[in-house]
Amino acid sequence: MGSLSMDQAFVQAPEHRPKAVIAEAAGIPVIDLSPLAAGDQAGVEALAAEVGRASREWGFFVVVRHGVPDDTMVRALEAQRAFFAMPAERKAAVRRDEVAPLGYYESEHTKNVRDWKEVFDFVPREPPPPAALSEGELVFENKWPQDLPGFREALEEYAKAMEQLALKLLELTSLSLGLKPDRLHGFFKDDLQTPTTFVRLNHYPPCPSPDLALGVTRHKDAGALTVLHQDDVGGLDVRRRSDGDWVRVRPIPGSLVVNVGDVVQVWSNDRYESAEHRASVNSRKERFSLPYFFNPGSDAMIKPLEELVNGDSPPRYQAYNWGVFFRTKRNSNFKKLPVENLQIAHFKKNHFKSIS
Repeated sequence: MGSLSMDQAFVQAPEHRPKAVIAEAAGIPVIDLSPLAAGDQAGVEALAAEVGRASREWGFFVVVRHGVPDDTMVRALEAQRAFFAMPAERKAAVRRDEVAPLGYYESEHTKNVRDWKEVFDFVPREPPPPAALSEGELVFENKWPQDLPGFREALEEYAKAMEQLALKLLELTSLSLGLKPDRLHGFFKDDLQTPTTFVRLNHYPPCPSPDLALGVTRHKDAGALTVLHQDDVGGLDVRRRSDGDWVRVRPIPGSLVVNVGDVVQVWSNDRYESAEHRASVNSRKERFSLPYFFNPGSDAMIKPLEELVNGDSPPRYQAYNWGVFFRTKRNSNFKKLPVENLQIAHFKKNHFKSIS
């Protein structure tokens, strides 16, 4: 990414540019997940209550003692740094495109503004290639670098550990809504056509104009849950619900950040709200983050769960097909579009649009 130079494509609108000083967030929920390993039912119910409270008040939380082995994490982070340290032409050998959206990319857009970052995406469960491509269909075929020993193995090991953790977090989310722990499992079954869960390696190089650009502009995650590892440089900002200010999420060694996504917001019928966040950059240090995007299968229909709607709390969203939504969102990453990016607000029923 050394050839990257600051130009107008990276410049945020004045109202979205980061301030020179971002206050550190106070009161962010930090949840110790060790009771899950102990199998103590009272402890699990207490954890679910904490997850529910954090999902209502913040839309995200930090987890510690989460069960992901330290050596698994270290190998993945070393692999990430090794990949982005490669020359541009070697990274370009596994560059993604609009039809095959996995691999390396250095020109991603969020809300129609180019991000100051480079990424590498892969899916933990690679589906068989389609016999024939229909219009707009994506091909989820991983593009692994052939000249980076141990890279694939380290990241596949990491993805397996993250899947185990994500399922536990999904069960806690379900319990927190008063549902059975496995209520949401069916949305992630392999028989729902194409799995859309993916892992992203983010690299944010030093930026000459951190007052004008962002590593990732403001957004909410479209899927169910995002589990993020961030390094010690810091740069993850979240919009505080109480006053709308941007605050910095301080890195905690050994922790992971969990974001509630739009899918959980819809399932909960707005009991929970996905967190708006962004990635700031700086002029001195490169930064790395490693998110795991836990998403439903492509055939899943997303709507408020029937157990959570009634006469007093009618459904606030129309049902939508996750695969179509996901594909549309992925396509908007490649270039600036002449229209607003697709959001769950487009599926909100008219009555609730006026009062939300």
